[in-house]
Amino acid sequence: MAGHVLALDQGTTSSRALLFGPSMTVVATAQQELTQHFPAEGWVEHDPEEIWRTTFETAGQTLTRAGVSASDVAAIGIANQRETTVVWDRRTGRAIHRAIVWQDRRTTAECARLAASGLDALVRERTGLLLDPYFSATKVAWLLDTIPGARRDAENGHLAFGTIDSFLLWRLTGGRVHATDATNAARTMLFDIRRGVWDDELLTAFRIPAVVLPVVCDNAGHLGDTDPALFGGSIAIRGMAGDQQAATVGQACFAPGMMKSTYGTGCFALLNTGDTPVTSHNRLLTTIAYQLEGRRTYALEGSIFVAGAAVQWLRDGLRMIGSAAETGPLAETADTSQDVVMVPAFVGLGAPYWNPEARGALFGLTRATGPAEIARATLMSVAFQTRDLIEAMRKDWPGQGDTVIRVDGGMVASDWLLQAIADMVDAPVERPHLLETTALGAAWLAGHSAGVWPDQAGFARSLAVERRFAPAVPDDERQRRYAAWQRAVAAVIGFAQH
Repeated sequence: MAGHVLALDQGTTSSRALLFGPSMTVVATAQQELTQHFPAEGWVEHDPEEIWRTTFETAGQTLTRAGVSASDVAAIGIANQRETTVVWDRRTGRAIHRAIVWQDRRTTAECARLAASGLDALVRERTGLLLDPYFSATKVAWLLDTIPGARRDAENGHLAFGTIDSFLLWRLTGGRVHATDATNAARTMLFDIRRGVWDDELLTAFRIPAVVLPVVCDNAGHLGDTDPALFGGSIAIRGMAGDQQAATVGQACFAPGMMKSTYGTGCFALLNTGDTPVTSHNRLLTTIAYQLEGRRTYALEGSIFVAGAAVQWLRDGLRMIGSAAETGPLAETADTSQDVVMVPAFVGLGAPYWNPEARGALFGLTRATGPAEIARATLMSVAFQTRDLIEAMRKDWPGQGDTVIRVDGGMVASDWLLQAIADMVDAPVERPHLLETTALGAAWLAGHSAGVWPDQAGFARSLAVERRFAPAVPDDERQRRYAAWQRAVAAVIGFAQH
């Protein structure tokens, strides 16, 4: 049997493909950056055709580089940026508008209106989410209300809605399959995570016709087959998950109490709570970690909107650095007597604040402040935000025991950052040998479903920690720094109220 597994990791800033060999090691990779469109303040869009083209091209490049044909690939696994919303015409396969990205805040006023009507409690009860522009529902409604003729076409069954996984699955299968998985469905604000079905009451509240929705599937199983014309032969698609859930699987966080934190464009921490959805009293999200053989495993999630995106801003906006890799060494040279604090609320604040109106700020600047101090403040903002999430999780899940944070994502190549996180959270941080755990999780879902990768226990045993970072600052210093962060966040929120 073919032993290779192809993972397609379609993220916010790039599309990547990784080909894993029979021994679960990466044998070829390809990556292409994705254009970010900002048509108005707080608006963020992607071109769906660019998403498809970069995904398709990177997939083909990995097969070519490895000298592998479609017949050598047992399965494809898909991981995707979550909540990003596409509506396309079933008759043409073309999107009716650019994809509205998860970071987009254009529906802030509509969310406030719906919250004032009392919908927030129902959203929280059914979906485990908060009523916020982050999620897909109000994005879909905006598209149907804004694009001429869209609502009529949707009601007549001509349009399809999907998050990026659905759109890619549709394109990969030549338009034969319109489906999503439970983890992506759980991020739409339309899915009852306890019953595992689309919720009619929420569909009515958000004015979304059910006919546009995809079928909801397990994260592992036979989802469809690629059009043979794409890769010179048909390949089974057997795994699919939102990127943060895929990373949770890729870190083998299969037992209740296990936690992972991914540092990419944003930062997302998930705590496995087993087969019981835990309601947060600290403004975290209750979500589906994964669904296998019809059984759902739940998680508490904290979502930070800006992590690596702040470093990207230093590079592309301020032109302060030439590459992200320069940030850690630059921070190492900073004058630590300067208490410079950055609150990177470029698109609002996520958990546990959930303030879409907040905007970024730098505090504590003096004439002596330079690039090193700003670089340090940028990385420290990620550590501070991580502590915000962990503090909330510890309150919501008091029986979790000692916290160990398994980290992944592009930012965790920085030793400086991981030490800062360990110091601020007062918990060990573990970095795996393979940092691409999102792709690894998608590959495991597909490979296990295809029968070429081991079960959960066997997969967990195969993973190795590359380095562990232990807390190394006195508690009084930790608390002093965190108090400064809390004052800065309060100031940003206060500024947004005027």
